[in-house]
Amino acid sequence: MSDRPLMPKATAVWLVENTALSFDQIAEFCKLHPLEVKAIADGDAAQGIKGLDPIVTGQLSREEIARAETDGNTRLRLAHAKVRVPEAKRKRGPRYTPVSRRQDRPNAILWLVRNHPELKDSQIMRLVGTTKATIAAIRDRTHWNAPNLSPLDPVTLGLCTQIDLDMEVSRAAKEKPLPSEQAVTLLPAELTTAEEVPEDVQEPEKKPEDLDVEAVFAKLKKIGGGKAEEEE
Repeated sequence: MSDRPLMPKATAVWLVENTALSFDQIAEFCKLHPLEVKAIADGDAAQGIKGLDPIVTGQLSREEIARAETDGNTRLRLAHAKVRVPEAKRKRGPRYTPVSRRQDRPNAILWLVRNHPELKDSQIMRLVGTTKATIAAIRDRTHWNAPNLSPLDPVTLGLCTQIDLDMEVSRAAKEKPLPSEQAVTLLPAELTTAEEVPEDVQEPEKKPEDLDVEAVFAKLKKIGGGKAEEEE
C-alpha cells in the first residue's frame, strides 16, 4: 500500500482550509514541499483545485487530525484501507508516440529494417508504435514518402530507449541464430594449447608448386660449379 494520499494537492487544499495543522505536517502527509503548502495557503498555487476531504475518503480520522493539531511535532498517519483493491495489470500494447514525433517514425522504421533485418514486424511495432502495413510499405519502398526517407536511429529520435532496442535485438538474435558459414571458426583453446597438434588440424603438406624455386636453382649452380672445377 502506498503511503501517499489520494490526490495530494487536493487533500492539502482541504487540510489548509479546514484544520490548524502546520505547513510542515501537511507537507509531510501529502508528500509536498512546505513552501508549496505555504503557496497554497497564500493562494499562489493550486488555484481552482477543489479540496478533497481525507476523512470522507477514509484516509484520516477526526481523532488523528485533532491529535496532530495539539502537537506540532506529531506526524499524521495514513489510515489503512479497509478494502484492498488489486492493482490493475498494465496491458502491453503498441507504444504511444507523441504527435510531434510521429513524422519521424518512417525514418526510424527504415533504420531498423536496414540495420537490424532480424527484427520481426511485431518487435518494430513495439519499439516505435507503428503498423504492419507501414512497415511493409517501407520494406517494399512503396511508402508514399519513400524518396524522402532517411534512416535515423529511433533512440536518437526519442521513440524508444537503448535498453528496449538492445532487448529486442538480443531476443531476435536468439530466435534467429547466424548461419554456419557466418559462425565463428576459431579453434577451441584445448586444441591451440595442446603440445601435439591433432592430425585433423595439422598444417597441410606443401604442394610441388609451393617449392622454393630460387633455392633449387642455387643448388643446381653449386653442383654445376663443382663439376667445372673437377674438369679443369
